[in-house]
Amino acid sequence: MSFKPARRAQSGVSLIELVMFIVIVGIAVVGVLRVFDLGARNSPDPMRRKQALAIAESMMEEVRLAHFTFCDGNDPKAELPETLSTADCAIKEGMGQEANNSRPFDNVNDYGGSYTNDAAGNPFPAGYTATVVVVTDGTLGPAGAQIASDVALPDNMRVLRITVTVRHNGDDDVVLDGYRTRYAPRSL
Repeated sequence: MSFKPARRAQSGVSLIELVMFIVIVGIAVVGVLRVFDLGARNSPDPMRRKQALAIAESMMEEVRLAHFTFCDGNDPKAELPETLSTADCAIKEGMGQEANNSRPFDNVNDYGGSYTNDAAGNPFPAGYTATVVVVTDGTLGPAGAQIASDVALPDNMRVLRITVTVRHNGDDDVVLDGYRTRYAPRSL
């Protein structure tokens, strides 16, 4: 009786199969990484967008918290409840920046233009600029305009629309819109 060892079936992979597997997987991984790289390069940086939004919100808050009176801030009648229009003022408030007036301005009307610093004079991070536009809004401002179907605005109420746009070196703009109302008489 002779014992011959039984032939065993081949198991495992050959060296050629292993090398081919590594090459194919390597090519697939490179393709996937290129797609990720292309997507990351073409999408806006979320940190830049958050920073732009923070700058826009701070500018909007600064503008909306400014006084909104019929008279210039240097006029003693500016804050009096009996001041009902610009006719009651010695120094009338107009749209646009006044000479020798610095931020934060004394009235909402004074804002408008491009800014690269905050109200304290600190520069925005590199590459950011903020633009503020303040205009009268005819849809809410004129006498008799309606807020709701049964509520008319008083004759002496005026509305300004504030638009703050922040840009970072050509990225998408962050734009915020807000409103500021002026009404009189004010109660003390």
